[in-house]
Amino acid sequence: MKQSIFTIISNEALTRDVYKMVLSGDTSAVTNCGQFVNIQLDGLFLRRPISVCDYDAETLTIIYKVVGKGTEAMAGMKSGEKLDILTGLGNGYDLTLSGSNPVLLGGGVGVPPMYNLAKKLIGEGKKVSVILGFNTESEIFYENEFKALGCDVTVTTVDGSYGVKGFVTDALPASYTYFYTCGPEPMLKAVYKATNTSGQMSFEERMGCGFGACMGCSCKTLTGYKRICKEGPVMKKEDILW
Repeated sequence: MKQSIFTIISNEALTRDVYKMVLSGDTSAVTNCGQFVNIQLDGLFLRRPISVCDYDAETLTIIYKVVGKGTEAMAGMKSGEKLDILTGLGNGYDLTLSGSNPVLLGGGVGVPPMYNLAKKLIGEGKKVSVILGFNTESEIFYENEFKALGCDVTVTTVDGSYGVKGFVTDALPASYTYFYTCGPEPMLKAVYKATNTSGQMSFEERMGCGFGACMGCSCKTLTGYKRICKEGPVMKKEDILW
């Protein structure tokens, strides 16, 4: 974990309430896809945890949905403004287990951490299938960005307004070697039941400190209690108690 000051390069709306923010700063503590950052905002006691969409040696990209005071304040920020950010939080995904043809399933704001994961898997020569799940067509983002990486992309919408009608589980391919997923808990439970291989699931959870001190985001697993912010947010399918 590292505390650094980042400068906003850009902050743009992708949909009505989903924004993409690119920042410049010290990203050395970000070492794996699936990690998250914790952002300090003026006038708010708790930092806001946001998953990392992409990163390189100098920039950090996050995608967030406006759901409360914190993210509403972020949506109004301009290029050049500064943010105090804790980076390198959480464990991230283990790529060594993917096999040759992994499938990635992202739902809503669970889509962003799938992007850097897909980029790395493609870079290793893997054949990557990506399933992006949304409620309706107006909520869709990053379909073309995944396609540009070389992924086989399928989009699902609950109302059938675009792509496959239904949920991400309705578009699972006939064959895949492993799965990675991130999204709301009902979606994760559905993926848990529908998949026929091992896999890794990233959990979304309200957090206090974000680095394991307060124990506020603990959950029970088959191997005991684990903190979503520290031992997670990524957990193996075999450890989950459902």
